[in-house]
Amino acid sequence: MTNTPAIDLNYKSKTLATWVTLIGGPVGLHRFYLHGFGDFWGWLHPIPTLIGALGIHRVAELGQDDKLSWLLIPILGFMVAYTMLQAIVYGLMADDKWHARFNPSLRGSPDAPASGWAAVIGVVLALLLGATVLMATIAFSGQRYFEYQVDEALKISQ
Repeated sequence: MTNTPAIDLNYKSKTLATWVTLIGGPVGLHRFYLHGFGDFWGWLHPIPTLIGALGIHRVAELGQDDKLSWLLIPILGFMVAYTMLQAIVYGLMADDKWHARFNPSLRGSPDAPASGWAAVIGVVLALLLGATVLMATIAFSGQRYFEYQVDEALKISQ
């Protein structure tokens, strides 16, 4: 008779959580992976993502002069940047702390799996994507704000 270790079906991989957040974070997939489908915050993630996507759709349909899209598009940008920050936090969390939080049965166990380079690569990609989207969102918002201010000043001066 052989002793095979029991497989923990509730095991949460730090590497997988990092990549799920990187790929599907704006719609809450990482929350469902870590906390299950009953997670309230996971169900709220798609709302700002879809609101921002509506802003992109409005720009495609109505052009860049649509002022409502100026308000909606940054919501998507900040949501993507926020979830990329979550991917970075997950990927950089110490393995012991990760297991203590998400895999309590492995807490302090010498047999607890360690994350590898795949988590680090996920962190690097999340940093690259998050920083790019955040800077683009800030630039877009700033540009639209100052264009609006110039237009209003022109109206007043006439």
